[in-house]
Amino acid sequence: MGTDPRLVTFVFKSALVACLALIGLCLWLTTGVTPAAGSDIIGYGTDDLPAETDVLTDSAVIAGQTGLSDSEDGECPLSIAYPESVRRWCVPIIEFAAEYDLPAELIAAVILQESGGDPLAYSSSGAVGLMQIMPRDGLAANFMCQNGPCFASRPTIVELQDPDYNLEFGVRMLAGLLDRTGDLRDALKAYGPMDVGHIYADIVLAIYENYR
Repeated sequence: MGTDPRLVTFVFKSALVACLALIGLCLWLTTGVTPAAGSDIIGYGTDDLPAETDVLTDSAVIAGQTGLSDSEDGECPLSIAYPESVRRWCVPIIEFAAEYDLPAELIAAVILQESGGDPLAYSSSGAVGLMQIMPRDGLAANFMCQNGPCFASRPTIVELQDPDYNLEFGVRMLAGLLDRTGDLRDALKAYGPMDVGHIYADIVLAIYENYR
């Protein structure tokens, strides 16, 4: 009896996701190094916003935070493969994804990779919230570029701890990067940490493909 091709495909995809997850863990363990003054950080859009610098966060979901999930509205279109910590933000994910013409499942994949759905997540390098945005204050204020603090035009930590504000800002940023690069993989590369090539992009894309 021959091997079922569907079984082979399933095993291959499972192994790929496991490998990418391991790569993500390794990146998490090695990120958080502040670039030296004058070092080059990729700009973003017309505001010269630097690309994000984190892959994974340090925090678990904060007890007591509430969001509208499929269990409450009964119509969340996100895949049930996503954990409840991500699906609970279904309504704003759908809203902002539609506003900026991006797939909602892609935004869910970014959230899962970046924060696991924790709206108060704060990484070892200072990124904040669901989409792990670098603010202008806190640890992120130590990132220096040639013309001064790299993230001087960004919102504050308090602002980015608001889930809706964070989601809208992150989705708008990713949409801007996609418009600039013309390629989703390159846009995710720019959104993710520096100096890791397309590894971050491939991790998010693997989640996106396998969770929907």
